[in-house]
Amino acid sequence: MPIIERISVAAVSVPLDVVTSFSTRTVSERHYCLVKVRSREGIEGIGFCYVGSAAGELAKVAVEQLFAKKLIGQESMRVEGLWQDMYSESILQGRAGSVMRAISILDTALWDLNARSVGLPLHHYLGAYAIDRVPAYASGGYYLEGKTPAKLAKEMEGYVKLGFKAVKMKVGRLSPKEEEARLKAVRTAVGQDIVLTLDANNAWRDLPTALEYAKRFEAYNPYWLEEPFSPDEIDLHARLAKMTSITIATGEMEAGRWRFRELIDSGGAAILQSDAAVCGGITEWRRISAYAGVKGVTVCPHWFHDLHTPLVAATPNAGYVEYFSDDQVLNFRRLIDKQLKFKNGDLFMHSSPGLGFNFDEKELKKYSLGKSIWSVLK
Repeated sequence: MPIIERISVAAVSVPLDVVTSFSTRTVSERHYCLVKVRSREGIEGIGFCYVGSAAGELAKVAVEQLFAKKLIGQESMRVEGLWQDMYSESILQGRAGSVMRAISILDTALWDLNARSVGLPLHHYLGAYAIDRVPAYASGGYYLEGKTPAKLAKEMEGYVKLGFKAVKMKVGRLSPKEEEARLKAVRTAVGQDIVLTLDANNAWRDLPTALEYAKRFEAYNPYWLEEPFSPDEIDLHARLAKMTSITIATGEMEAGRWRFRELIDSGGAAILQSDAAVCGGITEWRRISAYAGVKGVTVCPHWFHDLHTPLVAATPNAGYVEYFSDDQVLNFRRLIDKQLKFKNGDLFMHSSPGLGFNFDEKELKKYSLGKSIWSVLK
């Protein structure tokens, strides 16, 4: 059995080429926490997460001060036990936020290490449902200065020309009338047969406001409306789901199977967007997905197609992977040495062991938040 010999952790900040806006906030840089878990045999597994637009070292501190000592010297194959050890160790500091993201990062690295140790791609190691590809949607439609509905429509049409059969755009920043104009332009450009999804990024605080937008959106047949409210407003998600014909999707910021159980059982989401780098790692993501499957809920994970493609490939009730065709918004791709290939709206899995890629050390050096890239714990 592989024994964990050391853990390396890094915090980096990668600036966006163009300042970009969501419905409620504007972003100029991305902070990521990265880990490498090494066995005595010299095999390394990697894990990573987006940890915000500032304070990227919070998750790094959690790895260093809470979790490394619980893992070093342990058998990496004992993932369930190690997950519980980390969760119990941080129950006063964590259960969500940066601490749970630190657990997620380390848990991902353990699965990657274990798959590499036996020479299998991660989706095969997990028990493949799909062998070589999974469906993806092109994610974009952000707010940029001077971006008219016509320019937005051209962007979304461009994804369709690349072969994508599903696309996503942002909504909620502008007035209902302006948002309807944006949506109308996009639907006209991509046609009726393209799956069109909407992401509000927690735009609204009350049900009447959300309904005013949703009623305007219904005419354009969106596949889902994502994160209409704060993630803590589970009751509002459930009430909106009963009052609109649009499927409600959410869950990208949730952590732990217990919150997802509450979300599902309340009727607050018919599509879960659980993020393995946020919710508790691959171990917890699989638990959440299994419960969702029992309840007839589809999982379409948020962000990090490099991580979620093999997970979707190993999950019967998973749907689309979210894919970014460039690094303008999700600029994590700058930090790794191998990219996934896509064709006709599908993403193709790596055939090499584990996740199938590694960190690009030269790029990490450019963006490190510390004097040295890696803090090594033995």
